Amino acid sequence: MLRLKPLLALTALIAGLALGAAILSESVLGLVPCALCLWERWPYRLLIGFGALGALWPAGQKSMAALALVAALAGGGLGVTHIGVEQGWWPSPLPECAAPQLGHGSIADRLARMPARPAKPCDEPTFLIPGVPVSMAALNALLALALAAGLATSIASKEQIHE
Repeated sequence: MLRLKPLLALTALIAGLALGAAILSESVLGLVPCALCLWERWPYRLLIGFGALGALWPAGQKSMAALALVAALAGGGLGVTHIGVEQGWWPSPLPECAAPQLGHGSIADRLARMPARPAKPCDEPTFLIPGVPVSMAALNALLALALAAGLATSIASKEQIHE
């Protein structure tokens, strides 16, 4: 079992790699994120911050680990929510995931209300690894829940020693 300081540093590193992979998949591979995908990035930003602070601030390690645990659970929850939207189990909680309602008016008025960049529907899964039927939302949920499990196990450990 990792002590809290290295676990928090590892959490920040893994979160940074996950966020970097999401940004690279957008900029290099040309994948377009949906609104839920963009929301799923926020817990990783928090994990980077809490992990780095906890690794650098010995007195606040348990607090930062607890906050990181909450952020990881939120990330897992967002991932599971996104999987449910992709599978059609429930509608997206975000209005941005629906097709834009351009309303009435002239063609020029409707064109003026269209977004500059088309949005990707949240119910359309994106697969990062060709031939592997695991969406990016599912990969996100698995990673976030694995981080949460590691943090929870470490926090709950009775032989936890601060560094």
